[in-house]
Amino acid sequence: MNGRILISGASIAGLTLAYWLARHGFHPTVIERAPRPRVGGNGIDVQNLAIDVVERMGIMPRVRAAAADVQGMKFVDARDRAIARITLPTGGVEVMRGDLVAMLHEITDAEYVFGDSIRDLSQHADGVSVSFDRGHTRRFDLVVGADGLHSAVRRLAFGPESHFIQHKDHYFAFADAGTALGEDRWVTMYNLPGKMAGIYRSGNHPQAKAYFIFRSGPLTFEHRDVEQHKRLISQAFASEPTWRIKELLAAALADPGFYFDALSQVRMPSWSSGRVALVGDAAYCASPASGAGAELALIGAYRLAGELAAASGDHRIAFSRYEDAHRPLVRQKQQIGPNVRLMVPKTVGGIRVRDAAARLPLMRAMAAAERLMRAKGSMRLPDYALA
Repeated sequence: MNGRILISGASIAGLTLAYWLARHGFHPTVIERAPRPRVGGNGIDVQNLAIDVVERMGIMPRVRAAAADVQGMKFVDARDRAIARITLPTGGVEVMRGDLVAMLHEITDAEYVFGDSIRDLSQHADGVSVSFDRGHTRRFDLVVGADGLHSAVRRLAFGPESHFIQHKDHYFAFADAGTALGEDRWVTMYNLPGKMAGIYRSGNHPQAKAYFIFRSGPLTFEHRDVEQHKRLISQAFASEPTWRIKELLAAALADPGFYFDALSQVRMPSWSSGRVALVGDAAYCASPASGAGAELALIGAYRLAGELAAASGDHRIAFSRYEDAHRPLVRQKQQIGPNVRLMVPKTVGGIRVRDAAARLPLMRAMAAAERLMRAKGSMRLPDYALA
């Protein structure tokens, strides 16, 4: 029942869903706007129940081998002198997004359609007619949007994204930086009031990453207009002469993989509408500040596939069970706490207070305690019989 399932998006949520659907005997098709699996990206955390999902997929040893091996964060002054360091608590594994996507793509048995995207959806009693940008139309039993914060599937099946996206008063960008920048195995952060520029330096990757965050109310921009994104970052940082901002900015603006977006969350009353459902950031983006995007995507995709299998493909039962089981974790992870305020204090005084607090053992103890409490609050991962 409902064996033919179209998944929009070939990133972590979409590929994980396709993997488990295939294992349960369904026939997934993955469509992706990009011409190939996306490489690059930032560091992401595989933690808590997400570790169980990856272990059940058989790739946890490879994930650990590809770990970014970042020890922690350090805050610096304009002369690049370390003011304070916070060592990251252990427990999960941080890996570069592109590395995990490549592993998931390699092990997933699905039909792939790259370089195309969904143009329109039309639901019927027994299926969904899907038209694509390339002009052809196909029919599927179910459609799942795993296409991120700016989901086309969500827009077509649920309404404009303005109904569901909550802006969190910040914008961020990341891109490749010079290979010699930054201290190995550390995230280096430099603050100005309401702004942060940083360098992410993995222990297992030669390429450093430049990060930028700035506070702002809602800005009007097209999420696919990269040149517009670069202008916004330039307007925010080009006039800042201190630290290594000019050097980082020049490298970031020259990177074809430059990425920019608002710090936002997605909050929806329901993640399904008829034969269409959502998974990952498309349904419940917690924002990069939560550090939980990959965790929610991996667990959510595993649950959605498992519930479809447990319900013998009956989407009316499966979608409801998936949502009931996954919402408590989503609510927990969307409570992002003081993370952004610590990274981007609004004032000079706030920066000084943050730096002083970061030098205290209490800050490290609080970070470790928060990670431990979240792990303890996690529910057990369910077992679903495979086909």
